[in-house]
Amino acid sequence: MEALPFQTPVQLPFTLRSSSMDSGEPKDAMTKNLHSRIRPLTIQKVPRRVLLRWMGLSPMLCVFPVFAAPLPEMKEPEVIRTLKLPSGVRIQEIVEGEGPEAREGDLVQVNYVCRRSNGYFVYSTVDQLSGESMPVILPLDQKETIQGLKEVLVGMKVGGKRRALIPPYVGYINENLKPIPDEFGPRRSLLSHAQEPLVFEVQLLKVW
Repeated sequence: MEALPFQTPVQLPFTLRSSSMDSGEPKDAMTKNLHSRIRPLTIQKVPRRVLLRWMGLSPMLCVFPVFAAPLPEMKEPEVIRTLKLPSGVRIQEIVEGEGPEAREGDLVQVNYVCRRSNGYFVYSTVDQLSGESMPVILPLDQKETIQGLKEVLVGMKVGGKRRALIPPYVGYINENLKPIPDEFGPRRSLLSHAQEPLVFEVQLLKVW
């Protein structure tokens, strides 16, 4: 690239202009004297690779941007549908079954876990250590099964799984309603919480 001479007096440092003007030299002589002191400014071509490194960039990333790390794939969180029934029962559909659908008046076989609303464990038909299950058979009517759980099971399909919050007024309003453990200890523990909302997680196994 061709050299460009620096010929603009107003861009000179103040000390140089002041010293020349104080010397009393004629204007033409002063200009020639300044030109002789200053070398022409030469603009040299800088290699692109050197310029990129000086800027802190990688030449490979600039030439081949496809090598940059791809953004991680964002997965949408699983949405669990929540339904509130007129009775106050709240139902979450965890797994939608594919088998026969339970209807009012049917007999159903289920596994369930019962907890207090704060998550405290009360009872389960599945042993927490061995995984052995002891499913129960429930008639879908209000005379033998608590109303809230009946409402949860009606409309489920075999293989389905639901979680429900059952208020006490549609729960164990008397001690004869199912499901109830046969053992004295678990039975007493469950009935001691009969006056508070209970959370049931139930899986439908069979329908008759």
